[in-house]
Amino acid sequence: MDAIKKIPTSLPGVFILEPRVFGDDRGFFFESYNQQTMAEAGIVEGFVQDNHSSSRRNVLRGLHYQLKQAQGKLVRVVEGEILDVAVDLRRSSPSFGRWEAVRLSSENKRMLWIPLGFAHGFCVKSEQAQVLYKATDFYAPAHERTLIWNDPQLKIDWELEEEPIVSGKDQRGVVLHDAETFD
Repeated sequence: MDAIKKIPTSLPGVFILEPRVFGDDRGFFFESYNQQTMAEAGIVEGFVQDNHSSSRRNVLRGLHYQLKQAQGKLVRVVEGEILDVAVDLRRSSPSFGRWEAVRLSSENKRMLWIPLGFAHGFCVKSEQAQVLYKATDFYAPAHERTLIWNDPQLKIDWELEEEPIVSGKDQRGVVLHDAETFD
């Protein structure tokens, strides 16, 4: 049996990874990262930085990307549940301007691979969420850009029940039409 199951999404290059989980009366075990397994799944990039985010219900973070030092991200949740969103910002892509939303949780143990050329964001659906993600390049604030989370052209369904909690930086994001994008 494979160590990990690869599940495609509607966006080329973005996919869900479902690890093989070994559970018993003590709890569970699974490999959250194995370089060889990831390469077999199609993630050949190396990771240089791990990030950990803690947020409460209804916090919406994103949609972030870096023009230079672009980052591929492998996202997973170790506590709680999020709706994780990737937006294709590659002008040469047939899916430019399209988005994909995936529920990641500590319960389903799924991971989402978001390659270079995408904006990334998430909204917390549980009382609390701890999100871990590996990045293929270092955080570079001078090159970071923010796509506005509620862009009327994108019409992302964040599955909101009330107004989200959004940082000032994220409230100042730009719409896709005005955003700097990738070739």
